Amino acid sequence: MWTIGRMSRHFALSRSTLLYYDEIDLLNPSGRDLNGYRLYGPEERARMERITVLREAGVPLKKIRRVLAGDASKIQTVLEQRLSHINREIGALRTQQSLILRLLQTPASQQGGRVMNKDRWVEILDAAGIDDAGKWEWHAAFERLSPDGHQDFLESLGIDAEEIRSIRHWSRQASDHQE
Repeated sequence: MWTIGRMSRHFALSRSTLLYYDEIDLLNPSGRDLNGYRLYGPEERARMERITVLREAGVPLKKIRRVLAGDASKIQTVLEQRLSHINREIGALRTQQSLILRLLQTPASQQGGRVMNKDRWVEILDAAGIDDAGKWEWHAAFERLSPDGHQDFLESLGIDAEEIRSIRHWSRQASDHQE
């Protein structure tokens, strides 16, 4: 059996966090010792492991409580919702990134950062010896194997929506001809 102090140290949480988890019925101690101190057994430690992983994934406590109280199939729905939310946030950040780059409008500001744009990506492919046919094969394979990932990647390069539609359309056609 673990005390609240040992639990808080092991999971790098404050004592007040564990008390709050008890208060909202997310993690209740399995019992108390003679002095009234909370005690946590193996089941509570395993539950805390699941809570920790879900919190690291950004799942809100209310949803974690519902998932842990219900059947295990709810976890997939909750994680898919979280992933969708993250993808929307990434899209918004990409939009902000593109806007900032346009506002800066200096090649030096784009080169010094960790920003990958279309021109830089093409330069890397050229340096790797990939010709135009190889680049289009790459796009076709990306579209076939991970269409959403292909869309996300093209957006991350700052390519405008019309050009993305064109690239993906061509990629799908090329992929259909390969099959």
